[in-house]
Amino acid sequence: MTPALRQRLDDSIAAFIIDMDGVIYHGNRLLPGAAELVEWMRRKDKRFLFLTNSSERSPAELSQKLKRLGIDVPPEHFYTSALATATFLASQKAGGSAFVIGEPGLTNALYDAGYTMNNVSPDYVVIGEGRGYGLESIERAVHLVMGGARLVGTNPDLSGPTESGIVPACGALVAPVELSTGKKAFFVGKPNPLMMRHALKRLGATREETAIIGDRMDTDIIAGVEAEIETILVLSGVTSAAEIGQYSYAPRHVLEGVFEIPG
Repeated sequence: MTPALRQRLDDSIAAFIIDMDGVIYHGNRLLPGAAELVEWMRRKDKRFLFLTNSSERSPAELSQKLKRLGIDVPPEHFYTSALATATFLASQKAGGSAFVIGEPGLTNALYDAGYTMNNVSPDYVVIGEGRGYGLESIERAVHLVMGGARLVGTNPDLSGPTESGIVPACGALVAPVELSTGKKAFFVGKPNPLMMRHALKRLGATREETAIIGDRMDTDIIAGVEAEIETILVLSGVTSAAEIGQYSYAPRHVLEGVFEIPG
């Protein structure tokens, strides 16, 4: 870590937006330095929000997962693409309906936003990550989009890291519906500015005093660049050092992992 970053982290950075997959854990394996990072942020009185493009779990479930891994963080420190998607849909059409391919974290967020589930004539087809993804659900989604439902994806990630390696993520799961219908999905999660604005509001922070820590150039880092906040790429997830040069933008800082941050 450079002395300039050390001083920024200790002094002028008051709030952190932190990705989870590939930054804090891989699947059910905690990454080095994750617990120490949370302890350091608390000791330094830093505000922090775990901002994940994953739509599978609710904030309460994410809190419980971290607790099982040895880190006690209350649910209010988590914000997901499922919550952002529900907020977006409610602002577009209050009390609407959706056909959903995803896990309970997504469907519950939509219920809480006043949406109902509808597999016949929904306003939206909403796709997130989920084990229920299959040919039958994709065929239904295609028919509904062709019938006029609007297509929304919780996040554009094409892949994600797990304990066993890289797996398809929401962007890859939405692609068959886009290709079959000729309709492009609207993705709500990072790097959509909506997600970053929600995060800054929840933190009560300005962009000048905020940093984002992530492992993806195409979601975390570009989101930080476009929001004009400090960007820290960690190489513990899907992006390698060799891949950084493939992009027309760059992170302000590159670290091997979050274990480098606690001072």
